[in-house]
Amino acid sequence: MSALTLAVLLSLVSAVAYAGGAILQERVAVSTPQHTYAPLRRPVWWCAVALNGLGALLHVVALAYGPLSLVQPLGALTIVFALPMAALFVHRKAGPTAWRGAIMAAVGLAGLLSLTGSASEQSLEGTERLMVALVTAGTVLALMTLAHAVHRHPVVRSVLLAGAAGVAFGIASVFTKSVAVEWTEDGTFAQFSSFLVIAALATSGMLLSQASYRGAGLAAPLATVTVVNPVVAAAVGLTLFGETFRYGTTGTALALACGVVAAGGLILLTTERISGSRKAAAESVAAAVPAQHTPESPRAITGGEPLTRRVGAPARVTGPRGRKGRGGHYDEWYSPRDERIKS
Repeated sequence: MSALTLAVLLSLVSAVAYAGGAILQERVAVSTPQHTYAPLRRPVWWCAVALNGLGALLHVVALAYGPLSLVQPLGALTIVFALPMAALFVHRKAGPTAWRGAIMAAVGLAGLLSLTGSASEQSLEGTERLMVALVTAGTVLALMTLAHAVHRHPVVRSVLLAGAAGVAFGIASVFTKSVAVEWTEDGTFAQFSSFLVIAALATSGMLLSQASYRGAGLAAPLATVTVVNPVVAAAVGLTLFGETFRYGTTGTALALACGVVAAGGLILLTTERISGSRKAAAESVAAAVPAQHTPESPRAITGGEPLTRRVGAPARVTGPRGRKGRGGHYDEWYSPRDERIKS
């Protein structure tokens, strides 16, 4: 087996591991809504943590055997693998809109990453590390605050938390790259503070991603984390590490187009979930209406379609079963044909 083939295989298995971890996280979020961030007593959650750790390890090993331009885009397949795996293992089927959004996000992200070139290996200096750490902490806290401010919109809240998780994961990758370069150059573990930052960012990202799955399903939060993570890392690479897009101006234009496609996929997934939530709420309300009819309601009497009740109609007609309501009014039932039936 060639090194390139091994890199592709490891990248695919890494994407499957990430997808499996996301599915377990979503299941834990559904079953334990009271534990928003860290359901530590759930063994299934620890399995999800292990799968995410395995995915990260396989991704790093794949980078040792294959080029970054090949391995990074293959990571975008996580969202594509997650949808059929969820349908197979937890019977959570995705609709056509979710599939379109997932494919758009994966294709856009893969194209963007494949166009990102790499300059000479560089690392962050002390001042740059402090600046990046402070900006990252501020961004994550701002997204968390905004997410809790829109708690009445669970899908928007989940996407904001997933975005915060993606930012934390992306900057953790930046610090990891910086430490790896310095380790290669110096061969010492002199950057202890960087290891602390990496641990804090990775833990925060894991907890935020767990919280993002509560009330928003699987596809939208997973796609947000999958896209935001490498995009943030690539943005830092472009601004601080001297990385550039390939093919000059043409590559830059193509990268922007890929970014638009990925963003469109995320928007499609978010709106699809919001519309699905509204439809489910409407169906639940409609299902609760027949239960309000008494055995003596016009539905039971006529055996026909459900009737609309009008309370407080003028007391012009009295019948053997008429009941006088408040203020000398009767309760009346109107059928779809506008037929009055006295209750």
